Amino acid sequence: ARPVAGLQYMLGQLAQSYPELLHIMVDGVFGERTLEAVMRFQKEFQIPVTGVVDRDTWNAIRDRWLMLEDQTGETRPTQIFPSEGTKVQQGQTREYMVLPQTMFQVLARQLEGIEFHRPDGIHGRASAGNVRWLQKAAGLPQTGTLDRATWDALSRLYEVFVVRELEQAPEFTGGWG
Repeated sequence: ARPVAGLQYMLGQLAQSYPELLHIMVDGVFGERTLEAVMRFQKEFQIPVTGVVDRDTWNAIRDRWLMLEDQTGETRPTQIFPSEGTKVQQGQTREYMVLPQTMFQVLARQLEGIEFHRPDGIHGRASAGNVRWLQKAAGLPQTGTLDRATWDALSRLYEVFVVRELEQAPEFTGGWG
C-alpha cells in the first residue's frame, strides 16, 4: 500500500500543474481512479497507455514530480547536511551521519531493500549499501558516497513516506492511560 500511496501522492501533485491529469486521493489502494490517473499520465507524456506502472512509467512519474518539486520548492530538503561539495565516503566517520542512518532505518519499515544498520556515524558497509540502494532508486550514480544530491533524494523520500504519512494520520485524541 505504501508504494501505491507514494505513486498517488506524486500523481496528485502533478495534477495541480497539468490540467489534463486526474486529481486523486492518497488512500494506498490501486483502484479505478488511480488506474485512470496513470493512463492519463501515460497519454499526456507519450508513454504507451497500458495503465501498468512499469519501470518506464514509474521513472517518468518520478522524474516529472522531482522537476516539479525543484520548480515549486514545496519540498525543501532539510538543510542539515553540510555544504555543497561535502562527501562522506565509505569508511569515514562523521557525527552527522547518524541522521541519514536513522532516516534509512525509519524508511526500512516501509521500503524493501534497505539493510538494518544501527545509526553510529560510521559510514561502513551497510550504511554505504543503503546509500547505493537510494542512488539506484533515484537514478543517481551508485557510488555509495553520501553527497548533496543523495542527501536531497533521501530528504524527499523521507518527506513522502514518513512526514506526509504522519500528517495524514488521524489526530491523537486519547490519553496515556
